[in-house]
Order: sequence, then C-alpha cells, then structure tokens
Amino acid sequence: MAERDFMQFIAQVKNKTGIDLSLYKEAQMKRRLTSLRNKRGYDDFSSYLKAIAADQELYDELLDRITINVSEFFRNYSRWEILMKKILPRLLREKPRLKIWSAACSTGEEPYSLAMGLTQLTSLRNVDILATDIDRGALERAKEGIYPERSLAECPKPLRAKYFEQREQLYHVSNEIKQAVRFRRHNLLADSFETGFDLIVCRNVMIYFTEEAKHTLYEKFSQALRPGGVFFVGSTEQIFQPKRYLFEPEDTFFYRKLPE
Repeated sequence: MAERDFMQFIAQVKNKTGIDLSLYKEAQMKRRLTSLRNKRGYDDFSSYLKAIAADQELYDELLDRITINVSEFFRNYSRWEILMKKILPRLLREKPRLKIWSAACSTGEEPYSLAMGLTQLTSLRNVDILATDIDRGALERAKEGIYPERSLAECPKPLRAKYFEQREQLYHVSNEIKQAVRFRRHNLLADSFETGFDLIVCRNVMIYFTEEAKHTLYEKFSQALRPGGVFFVGSTEQIFQPKRYLFEPEDTFFYRKLPE
C-alpha cells in the first residue's frame, strides 16, 4: 500500500512539474521525500500531494528538495586548477571563442566561477556561458548573484577581491561577471540539448540518477559537444566506459569528445 502511495505520488509530481522521479535512484529519493513529508506532518503521500496542490510554499519546498541545490564557488578547487591551467588553454588554442554550458547550475556558483576563471585567460566577450537548471527558484537566486561567505570558501582571494562586493554579511557578484552568463530553465531528463559546445560542466548531479538515466544523459552530453570538446564531471562521477560515449579521459574527471 505504501509503495503504491509513493508511485502514485511520483506520477502526479511528473504531471505537475515535468520531473520524472522514477529516473532518480529510488531509495535515495524516497528517503528524502519521506523525511520532508513527515517533517510537514503528513502520514502518506496522497495527503501530502493534496497539501502541495493548495500551498505554493510547500510546492516550492518540494521542488527545492528534489532538485538538490548544493553548490559553492570553485568546488573541489584542485579540479578547477586543472580546468584553468590545462583544459581551457587547450580549448582556446583551438578556438578563440568558446561556447560553454553549466548544466544543473543550481544557484549560480558554478557558471560564475567559470566566468571568473576565464577572465584570467581571455576577454569575456570571447565566451558564451549558458547556465541551466530545472528549479526556477534556484535560477532566480542565481540571477541575483548574492551569496553567504561560506559559498566562497574555495574562491581564490584575488578573484574574491576583484569580483565580489561585500555588503554586511553577504557577497554580491559584480555586474561584469553576471552579464557573462545567460540563465535558462532546462530539464536534463526531458528537454533537448543545444549542440556545438566546447565545454560542458555537469558536476555532482549524475550520482542521483539511475544507471539507465545516466546512460541516456551521457549520450546526449556527448552529442552536444563538438569533437575535441570537454565534459567536466564531479569528483564521484567517473565514467567507466567512456569510449561507449565517444569520450576519452583528458585528465581526472575531464573527458574529451572523440571524432565521430
């Protein structure tokens, strides 16, 4: 009975939001949603669903929980050093103008990190950075570009000094960096992908998906990259059969697209 209750909830969430929770790891997602439901005082998912339909705040909270908004600037900084010292210089040698996608960008720390890092290598006029996420609330916060100090823990001090303005306890991203990024809502599991990217960054997201969903997404990311372009994944997301997707390792957690 409880399993049917949960599966009906998943089906209704898909109808309402377009998010197919069946493509996420079930045990992990079920734990997360059961905890949220119980916290709000509902004994089953059918009653929780009725409450969500009538309460925008509950609905927004659910979206925030299922879209996993966890981010910070230059997360796992040693990987960003490889990106800025090895990967981006190689891409810029091949093409003076880069097309970059920060997929599942959450509240914007990742695409803004990309923009700040690129200022050390080229003019931002030579870069097109697309940042997408499924959560409208996260995208609105990203566009505001205002962050607590903890989000900047790994941000290099020169970049922090140059591209942030501190007001009380919050840090505001400079307009120069904000204007370099275009934000758009996008559902990785349902929407089509643009093509011709030189670099795609999708980190700490794939771990939440089923193996079937990962396979589909790796294929779509590969098709979205130009030959020689790079797919940058999170520190727990190594691709075990990269050639299956026309990838070859260029460095740890960086995959270069092979010629088709």
